[in-house]
Amino acid sequence: MRVSELYAPTLREVPGEAEVISHQLMLRAGMLRKAAGGVYTYLPLAWRVLRKIEQIVREEMDAKGGQELLMPIIQPAEMWKETGRWDVYGDEMFRLKDRHGRDFCLGPTHEEMITTLVRADVRSYRQLPLRLYQIQNKYRDEIRPRFGLMRGREFIMKDLYSFDRDEEGLDASYQAMYDAYSRAFTRCGLTFRAVEADSGAIGGKGSHEFMVIADSGEAKIVYCSACDYAANVEKAELFSEENPKEAALPLEIVPTPGAKTIEQVAAFLQVDAKKTIKTVAYQTEKELVLALVRGDHEVNEIKLLNELKCVALNLAPQEAIEAKLGKVAGYIGPVNVVGIRIVADGSVMQMYNAVCGANETDKHYRNVNPGRDFKADIVADIRLIQENDPCPRCCAPVKTARGIEVGQVFKLFTKYSHSLKATFLDENGKEQPMVMGCYGIGISRTMAAAIEQNHDDNGIIWPAAIAPYQVIVIPVSAKDQSQLALAEKIHAELMANGIESILDDRNERPGVKFIDADLIGYPLRIVVGPKTLAENKLEIKVRRTGEQLYLTPDSFVGEIQKLLAAL
Repeated sequence: MRVSELYAPTLREVPGEAEVISHQLMLRAGMLRKAAGGVYTYLPLAWRVLRKIEQIVREEMDAKGGQELLMPIIQPAEMWKETGRWDVYGDEMFRLKDRHGRDFCLGPTHEEMITTLVRADVRSYRQLPLRLYQIQNKYRDEIRPRFGLMRGREFIMKDLYSFDRDEEGLDASYQAMYDAYSRAFTRCGLTFRAVEADSGAIGGKGSHEFMVIADSGEAKIVYCSACDYAANVEKAELFSEENPKEAALPLEIVPTPGAKTIEQVAAFLQVDAKKTIKTVAYQTEKELVLALVRGDHEVNEIKLLNELKCVALNLAPQEAIEAKLGKVAGYIGPVNVVGIRIVADGSVMQMYNAVCGANETDKHYRNVNPGRDFKADIVADIRLIQENDPCPRCCAPVKTARGIEVGQVFKLFTKYSHSLKATFLDENGKEQPMVMGCYGIGISRTMAAAIEQNHDDNGIIWPAAIAPYQVIVIPVSAKDQSQLALAEKIHAELMANGIESILDDRNERPGVKFIDADLIGYPLRIVVGPKTLAENKLEIKVRRTGEQLYLTPDSFVGEIQKLLAAL
């Protein structure tokens, strides 16, 4: 390929619409163009990267017994109604009707489709285990598409589904996919970590997310400083902290004028925030609930949603609070509250003589003792883990990092096979539900994550395995026929030896060519200039390190192969 023929319209300025570095660089490097909010056209350079990521993933899926197929993007509503997800999936689902008025959706995921497919053809235990996958576009109507490919409405995904006879078989499939994901992301040249995660809308119990470590990551993870425990903060388990016992003092109301926040109340009453109870009102699709955590903690809304077994969970609007408690925003507490469910973190129930809102403006209760002064309907771990909290495995302090989720594996068990009646006959001729798992990799998101983790002020720094081209050959002057002829010879020799090369034959100043090469991020740059002709030396620059070395045109291929293998 010659750069003069390449469709890669580079930009010098950072587009105003781009918030994160991967979005900025893909636009500037001529890899991506926006079609609509959250919908993008992949230009040739990006498509080459995506195909390489797909191929790595495909090889690892095949190595673990995966069989590739392709399912429809348009899915009939009937199968979603069988599982009950048609009504509860939410506004992220693109819904449409055909000319006959029948309901369909654009597939956000394919559990219903694959389970319906398999139940029609698999009848015997002899046909299991089965691992089927596809690489295909998915559609989710994000309320606010942002960050380029990180949160789009159309994206490319690999989804594999496993069908086993029993939970032992599911464990084997889950481990096989866990190992395959680890190999795939390693081969893509990414620094990542597998962390325990919540299953979310997919359902099931037991899940890990694969997180590419990057400061720009939307997700926050914790990991132990001593053992191998790691989890998404939404999933991370926590111990209920036991406080030293105190004699219960009489409950009293004290004035706290203008003190609405925990910090203001603690300062006004001269108490530690650990001695306060934070009360947060939430509205589900059915009711108003109060969530209680210790004042120095935050509510983990994912854990709370799971405990309440609700579909929707939002901060309660002012009118809902007023209807139940009066105009007391900022002074809510659990004492003397009736007709509202209370969910308390375990650490709250271990408190003595605490402070909480009195459900009266400018007033708080002092000497609140859970059990005596209020009771919780649900006591559970509903707080968000923080740095230096004790590890739930070994009690050593945990650390935090940010990550970009690029893959997730789930144990579904019989969630879908039960509702869709996907069964098989065992050795005794008895009907049993198939035990399922599902496993997704965001192909397009992996490309963006690779950039977030591999860039500098000059542009992208691709890992060699997924770079659009591995080497760019640049003649300093394309007008100099001697330079151009030698550059073409080198380009041809690289290609003949299986090294993906691109030749910058444009009649541009050298600086422009070098800037574009760094922006796009080719792992190696070979420069052919006057020095090459005079001294028989090729100038090689390693994009990742900036290292420069010199090779002779007669014996450079082997060294190039070694350099690429190290990248």
